[in-house]
Amino acid sequence: MKAIIPVAGAGTKLRPHTYTQPKALIPLAGRTILSIIIDQLVEAGLQEFVFVVGYLGEKIQHYVEQKYPTLTCHFVQQNSREGTGHAILLTREVVKDDEILIVLGDTICEGDYHELINSPVSMLGLKKVDDPRNFGVAEIDEQSRITRVVEKPQIPKSNLALVGLYKIKETAQLYDCLQSNIDQKIKSHDEFQLTDALECMIQHNVTFKPFKVSNWFDCGRKETLLETNAILLKKYRLANNPVLPYEGTIIIPPVSIGEGCNIKHSIIGPNVAIGDNTVVSYSIVKDSIVGSFTNLYEVVLKSSLIGSDANIRGLSQSLNIGDNTEIDLG
Repeated sequence: MKAIIPVAGAGTKLRPHTYTQPKALIPLAGRTILSIIIDQLVEAGLQEFVFVVGYLGEKIQHYVEQKYPTLTCHFVQQNSREGTGHAILLTREVVKDDEILIVLGDTICEGDYHELINSPVSMLGLKKVDDPRNFGVAEIDEQSRITRVVEKPQIPKSNLALVGLYKIKETAQLYDCLQSNIDQKIKSHDEFQLTDALECMIQHNVTFKPFKVSNWFDCGRKETLLETNAILLKKYRLANNPVLPYEGTIIIPPVSIGEGCNIKHSIIGPNVAIGDNTVVSYSIVKDSIVGSFTNLYEVVLKSSLIGSDANIRGLSQSLNIGDNTEIDLG
């Protein structure tokens, strides 16, 4: 079995960070989105990966080759971003007839990956959501078979969202449906969707069963990224609790602090991830992600996403305030 991870997207909802950094390499709970996905799959036994790269793809390739030198990795270039269906079709020559596990590169799912990989039938990862109109949606019959999938329906007939996790046994039929949809220019929301190819397979009597994930984290926007960071910091807190003392500093767990950081006279936490070699002085940081080689001086940050190599300096104030006074410095 091969794992396919599409990571060619430009990550426009995470601008300006994705101008210089692929979305999959944005730091998260002391790791990266991509490393969390890969580690899950390696733990489940997968050793061969196919990455569909495009925008800033050389950074993805360098990161994977440096961090995972023992894995068998292939890199397929998607020069024109025409949707997930187009991205997966580009892997046909590498995959051939092997079974595949597709994991979208901007979502993190938790569940029994051993069950998924060893399933005798194809499976689609599903999760109930309050508003399924922004996702692919699956409909299920009484025998727990998926009878229909549709991409971002305006009037959903189900609240089961496709979470970006797909185990495919009938690989040849998937690629045939992808090619047919592209040849016939069958698009949804102006793109060639993987969901439409899955619907084509269902219409050709391929059996799909639901794989219900226990947790699903969408890392495509700042707000959801910070929420995911907080949840995963709590999950990994034993591994991420800092052991180094920092001068005049209070640490409120859970936090993750990278190597080589210089932190003094500050309050860090809760729910803060800081990259390597960052300097924080006389600052308060909570519910935030801060990149590597960044300098923070006299700032108060809350619910912030700060990139690498940034420099932020706050205002230094001298105040003489009497009783019963309220001041908002903005």
